Amino acid sequence: MKKTILKITCISLSILAFASCSSDNEKEDEAIVIVDPPTQSDPLTTQNAPTYMVDANATKETAALFYNLKKLAKTKVAIGQQDAFNNFYQDAAGESDIKKNTGFDPAVLGSDFMFITDKNNNNQADNWFYQQEVKITSDVKAAYAKGIINTFSWHIREPFKDESFYAADMSAQEKATAFKSILPGGTNHEWYKKKLDKVASVVLNLKGSNGELIPIIFRPFHEFDGSWFWWGANYCTADEYKQAYQFTVDYLKNTKGVHNILYAFSPDNSYTTENSYLSRYPGDKYVDILGMDNYGDFNNQGTTGSGKANTKLKIISDIAKTKVKIAALTETGYRVTSSIPPVTNWFSTYLYDALTANDIQVSYVMFWNNNSDGYYVPNGSVSNAADFKTFSTKTKSALLNSLPKMYEMPK
Repeated sequence: MKKTILKITCISLSILAFASCSSDNEKEDEAIVIVDPPTQSDPLTTQNAPTYMVDANATKETAALFYNLKKLAKTKVAIGQQDAFNNFYQDAAGESDIKKNTGFDPAVLGSDFMFITDKNNNNQADNWFYQQEVKITSDVKAAYAKGIINTFSWHIREPFKDESFYAADMSAQEKATAFKSILPGGTNHEWYKKKLDKVASVVLNLKGSNGELIPIIFRPFHEFDGSWFWWGANYCTADEYKQAYQFTVDYLKNTKGVHNILYAFSPDNSYTTENSYLSRYPGDKYVDILGMDNYGDFNNQGTTGSGKANTKLKIISDIAKTKVKIAALTETGYRVTSSIPPVTNWFSTYLYDALTANDIQVSYVMFWNNNSDGYYVPNGSVSNAADFKTFSTKTKSALLNSLPKMYEMPK
């Protein structure tokens, strides 16, 4: 075992005459390694990062992403958007709407495995779903090359018709049995494994310019505390949810040998206590990122909603400190349309305060995607463009231009 010591100053005191600051007492076969010293409140070091991760065999770039996200939260919140490179307000092609507004790329790019794992994806060049796969994976590679953080959600279709992820589109019988059916021993377990096989194949083919695997954040079965998705709380027990999440991680990591994923646990905003947040938590061995999706508290509720959101973020920030995990606002936004006007200072006051008040440590925030008739992030030509730009330049906000190198361990 290597001998690890902290940098100390040799002090010559007679009462310490028995001690020596030299290496005379070190065994010759032990190397001395100087590391960043952990503190009681922050035990994470560049050397021990994998021990706090889901995957102790994670690639070095993935371990660096974990470490750097954890450290980033002390001073900055990375700002990103779902489908930022392809979905624009009023279909205004070109740079992301974030860059149109601020001049800088987002720090986080959100993608989805939904079309990639669709039953109609036949891996043929003329297939629309396969074309989406190519577009998504190309965006991920381009984002990584720039130093952007990549995160994936998964609006997986239900296992019977394989057509919708909304519980409202299912029969009562389907809603009652769908989630149970994908568990080991269930009638649709093999179906689910094939979906995971596709995820694994795609993730293992995400490679940088030097052939290294590109790290991603993956948040399966998100917003599970609501019941709008077929994996929601009304359609499975806490134990069944944990089992499915654990199987997903174990299958990708151990069976498929995928070692470039950080795993995010991401309920909606219904919780109000640590116990309720953790009620479906699959365990520290299965979660790297403690997330929350929250639209409701920001739905034009002013300082009251901002305070509610901050209280919930503080809960996960505190848990993340204790467990040496990462806290994040994994989805949020307030959608502006021709009939829904923007809220004054929504970004620069209400959201920013929620992300920063009470000394919380949140590593990133991700807005949902813009489209032709509405937006979550204003481009440079709409009335609340200045509000977002002000938000993006505040002390704790980080677009790509103020993001450190996320895929390299600090020296």
